[in-house]
Amino acid sequence: MRSEKHVLVIGSGVIGLCSAFYLTRRGHRVTIVDRVAPEHEGCSFGNAGFCCPSHFVPLAAPGMVARGLKWMWNPESPFWIKPRFDRELFDWGWKFWRASNKRHVTAAAPLLRDLQFASRAAFEELADSSDNDFGLVKKGLLNLCKTQHALDEEAKVAEAARNLGVAAEVLDAQATAKLDPGIRMDIAGAAYFPQDCYLWPNRFMTSLRARLEESGAQLSWRTDVTGFKVGGNRIEAVATAAGELRAEEYVLCGGSWSPFLARELGLKLPMQAGKGYSLTLPNPRQRPQICAILTERRVAVTPIGDRLRFGGTMEMTGLNERINPTRVQGIIKSALMYYPDFTPEDFAGVKPWCGLRPCSPDGLPYVGRTAQYSNLTIATGHAMLGLSLGPATGQIVGQIISDVKPFIDISLLDPDRYS
Repeated sequence: MRSEKHVLVIGSGVIGLCSAFYLTRRGHRVTIVDRVAPEHEGCSFGNAGFCCPSHFVPLAAPGMVARGLKWMWNPESPFWIKPRFDRELFDWGWKFWRASNKRHVTAAAPLLRDLQFASRAAFEELADSSDNDFGLVKKGLLNLCKTQHALDEEAKVAEAARNLGVAAEVLDAQATAKLDPGIRMDIAGAAYFPQDCYLWPNRFMTSLRARLEESGAQLSWRTDVTGFKVGGNRIEAVATAAGELRAEEYVLCGGSWSPFLARELGLKLPMQAGKGYSLTLPNPRQRPQICAILTERRVAVTPIGDRLRFGGTMEMTGLNERINPTRVQGIIKSALMYYPDFTPEDFAGVKPWCGLRPCSPDGLPYVGRTAQYSNLTIATGHAMLGLSLGPATGQIVGQIISDVKPFIDISLLDPDRYS
C-alpha cells in the first residue's frame, strides 16, 4: 500500500496548520484551503497563547449551568448569551446541561491532561528546532484569586491536579508576589501550576506557515468550500467557486464554521461559536513574568514580548465578529480589580480583537474519522484550547491518515457521538 497520500485540509487555523504540519512530516502531500485572506487574524492569533496542562476540566462541568445562568444577565460578565430564539442554541444548551456532571469530568480529565502534556512536549520540540521563534516561555501559570472563597475553591482544583499528576501549589498573596514581583496584585492568593507555559500565538502561526511552505504544502486562500462531491462512502472532491478540488483524504478543521460544512455531508456536529476578546497593551506600566488567569473574572493575562495581553469572555451571539464595547469594558474592569496600579487610561486607544472559538456541548473536541465516510477526518471544536491542543491534535490526525493507531485513546472525541 502506497504510504504517501494527497490530503486536503479545510481550515488554516491552528488545528488545520498543525494537522497539515504533522501530515507533511509523515510524507503526505498536503493542500490547505480557507475562505479567508492570509492576513485575517482569527481566533488562533489573538488568544492568550497558553499551553496549559492545568486545564483538564472540560467546559461542561458541574456548576457551570448555574454559574452561566447567573452570569448571562450581566453583559460585562465572563459568560453571556444574546437572548434570541435559536433552535440550535437550545439543542446545544440541552446537551451542555446533560454533559455537566461529575462522571463526565472524571472521564475527560485524564484525556485532556495527556493531550495537554503531548502538546507541551511538541511545543518544546518545535521551539528547539526553530530557535524558539515563537517565544515559548516555561514559567508556569498563576490562577489569581481576589477572594479567600475563590482561593479555597482553587485549592480543590489544585488537589485534583496533583491527583492526576499535574504539579500544583497554593500560595498566599505574599508568596505570589515573591514569585512574580514585576507587577503589584490585589489578591488573596493564587494556585500555581508550574508545568503550564505560554507563547506568542501569531508568531507560532507564522512559523507553522513558513515550515509548511518549505515542505511543499500548498496554501490556497480565499477559497470558500461550498459543497462536496460524494461517491458511495467516500468524498471525491470539494466544490469551490474556483472549481472542484480533489484529494485522497480530507480533513475538516473549519472551526466555528465546521457544522455548516458537515451538514453538507449529512453529518451533525453540534457547536456554538464562543466569541472571545483580547486587548494587547504595547507599553504596559508593569509587566508580569508569569502568565495568569484572573479567576473570578475568567480573564487571561499574558506577557507577550514587551507587550501585555488581557483576554477572555465567552459571548454566544452567533457567527459574527462584531466588537461589543460592553464586553471589552468587562475585561478592562477586571484588569483594574486585580492590578491596582493600572488605570482606564492604560487601555485608551488599544484596539480590541475578537475571535470565534468552536464550542462543543460537552467541552471536548471532535477528533477522528467518521463512520459515514472512509476518507474524512474531523478535527474541530476545541473551544478555548485550540492553541494548547493544536500539536497533539495534529499528531493524531497524522497518525489516523497514515493508518497508525493514535498515541492515545480518542473514543471520547468521536465526531459521530451526537449523530
